[in-house]
Amino acid sequence: MSDNIPDDHPNNNPDDEDAALSSSVAGSTTSGESSTAAPPPSPDGAGDKTSRLLQNLVLDSSDVHGFLDTLAQHAADQLSSRDHDIRCGITLLRPRVVVTVASSDEIAQAMDEVQYRLDEGPCLDAARTNQTNYVRNVTTDSRWPQYFQAIAETGVRSILSVPIPLEGDAGCALNLYSSSTRAFTDEDIRDAEDFAATTSSTLQLAVRIAQLTDAQENLTSAMRSRTTIDLAAGIIMAQNRCSQDAAMTILKAASSARNTKLRDVAASVIGSITGLAPTTHFDH
Repeated sequence: MSDNIPDDHPNNNPDDEDAALSSSVAGSTTSGESSTAAPPPSPDGAGDKTSRLLQNLVLDSSDVHGFLDTLAQHAADQLSSRDHDIRCGITLLRPRVVVTVASSDEIAQAMDEVQYRLDEGPCLDAARTNQTNYVRNVTTDSRWPQYFQAIAETGVRSILSVPIPLEGDAGCALNLYSSSTRAFTDEDIRDAEDFAATTSSTLQLAVRIAQLTDAQENLTSAMRSRTTIDLAAGIIMAQNRCSQDAAMTILKAASSARNTKLRDVAASVIGSITGLAPTTHFDH
């Protein structure tokens, strides 16, 4: 695969050869030039088999994180060869949600978590920009210096990060790690991109299910809090013979003075009367 670097490029020298060659290889490259489009899926039905497997994974997983962990292990198994084992991580970015980390093993997880801590790296970049990033040699690539310095002792020497297209504001990337430099061939890159494309629709379904679950949990939590606060306000109204507005003012003042959440203050008011932690019918 051509890296779109001319012979007279200023970085084209023996000391910096790997850095110059470590360019983005799909969608658009770091130099802004388009790369060759990925070939169509093979006609042998492998893509259909993978799609059916992934759909079963969604049905068998209790949440999106469990699905991604299984997917990461499956990707590592699928994309490794007899003489080349790779590690796999998956980065999922969703608005107003903590970054989801999934991995095939502890080393892949550590590699991804360093990126989230530093907020830089090829995998985060792939998820945010929808571009494939290929790092042929982490010791000579200069694009994410803090990240490469932080992983210098891990034994990882090359990285391939491929975006998994998702709808809306979510972003995702498949992150492949190898202990060898220049570990990924053109065919490996195409295989990874095909796998990501096949995974896209199923992962989108998993994300939608997660969003619905989050919305339901947030609504239930809000209703629990509202009920607890209303019960505490009723107690204050009875004790002080005051209006609901006055009772809420007392609760809010106590919350501010104690630097404590309003729901927790309300729970303590109820506990002082019943001797028990408050419960609502939403807890059953």
